[in-house]
Amino acid sequence: MKPGTLDVKTPILAPYGARGLGYPLAHNARSKRNWASIVILPSALAIILGYITFIAHHDTSHHDAPTTVTADNRVAKLPVMGYNTWNAYHCDIDEDLILETAQLMTSLSLADAGYTHVNIDDCYSERRRNADGDIVEDATKFPSGMKVLTDKIHDLGLKAGIYSDSGWFTCQLYPGSFQNEARDAKRFLDWGFDYLKYDNCAVPFDNITRENIMGRYERMANAIADLSQLSGKPPLILSMCQWGREQGWTWARRYGQSWRTTDDIDPNWQSITKILNQNSFFTWATDFYGHNDMDILEVGNGPLTYEEAKSHFTAWALMKSPLLIGTHLPSATEETIEILTNPEIIAIHQDPVVGTSISPFRWGINPDWVSNNTHPAQYWSGESQNGTVFMLLNTLDEPADMFFRLTESPWIRAGRQYSVRDLWTHTENGTAVRNFTAHAVPPHGVVALLLQDAGDEPEGLWPPCAVLEWCMSANGTRFDQ
Repeated sequence: MKPGTLDVKTPILAPYGARGLGYPLAHNARSKRNWASIVILPSALAIILGYITFIAHHDTSHHDAPTTVTADNRVAKLPVMGYNTWNAYHCDIDEDLILETAQLMTSLSLADAGYTHVNIDDCYSERRRNADGDIVEDATKFPSGMKVLTDKIHDLGLKAGIYSDSGWFTCQLYPGSFQNEARDAKRFLDWGFDYLKYDNCAVPFDNITRENIMGRYERMANAIADLSQLSGKPPLILSMCQWGREQGWTWARRYGQSWRTTDDIDPNWQSITKILNQNSFFTWATDFYGHNDMDILEVGNGPLTYEEAKSHFTAWALMKSPLLIGTHLPSATEETIEILTNPEIIAIHQDPVVGTSISPFRWGINPDWVSNNTHPAQYWSGESQNGTVFMLLNTLDEPADMFFRLTESPWIRAGRQYSVRDLWTHTENGTAVRNFTAHAVPPHGVVALLLQDAGDEPEGLWPPCAVLEWCMSANGTRFDQ
């Protein structure tokens, strides 16, 4: 794929900030100190302030972020990278498999690439709690106990994750954490875990919960925050697996560090494009400490082609979803490892300066802002600390040339030219002025580019504006008519 000639604009990275507005109470004192001013007014003020405090407490105590979470003990500023057992093994897990996976994470250089979490999914426990009310690891699957296992994982320089559910049971009908949130959070921390995936099955009756999904997740978030405060240890990372129900992207940041946005992923192209299409409409929700979770990676699984797997990985990474490997590592191919460890894609995913996702600037096949699970948005861009990132996705079943004007991206400056780096071929591809064409993008393939400001565009280009709408000279002559 050869890039064509184009004109771009460099991203201007404005730091995020907040402006606080304070409004001091106006107080007019009267010189005459009568009985009313001494007795009645203070009493009335006390009653009013008490009422305001009562109302404020009741308004903010419902669905608030855990009060013990502070800027000093927040976790997972960047999206988590690691491994999850579910896609490859479902319930067929034991401590030997988990330890083998952790060792392969290091020997295959996945840990060096940034994959630091080894997360155990459902089916690790006994079917019932013990006499003390605690979740107990399956004695056959984990005979050494969870603490021994997490110690070994930590000795490898990795972190460990565990699983539970906000209902009576997990999705595979092992004990859930409803009404046991504090007990279970302590159990997981005592076992040595750093991360909790929290599912949404076995929902109690409405007359028991008097809550929605948000409220059930709030219970565990509060338990984790309280435990962190009491123990002095960092809080468990909370990964909310509520499958996109009740629009978690609008509220889940209050409670955890990631939230599922869709139903479960499958290892086929149709599932990839469906999830990508759905997420294209709320990319704004992702930033530091909170990320849309597009589900476990299927790279290396099913009938996905090499090009489809690259597209899948590129989209998940540039949209700042958690990257959790879900393939059988002992049989992983060189192509699979190559895709999973692309350092230039991962560098954008783990950008410590810019936490936002790429977003569509043009849908392509469909009119803009039209949902299509088969042909999601094709033209995407976003900020990074090193330049403007572009993703071009060919959703067709045949090769396609993909053209765009640089200034279609809001992060590109008019009147500038840009150097072009291909993040998959790892090559410098010349300078783009105004337009760019990626030639013969493979079916279901992807192009990922990093554009960096290379100075003013050449003099004498015509027309004088890359975007003609209301383009006008100083004497009032319009060039769009």
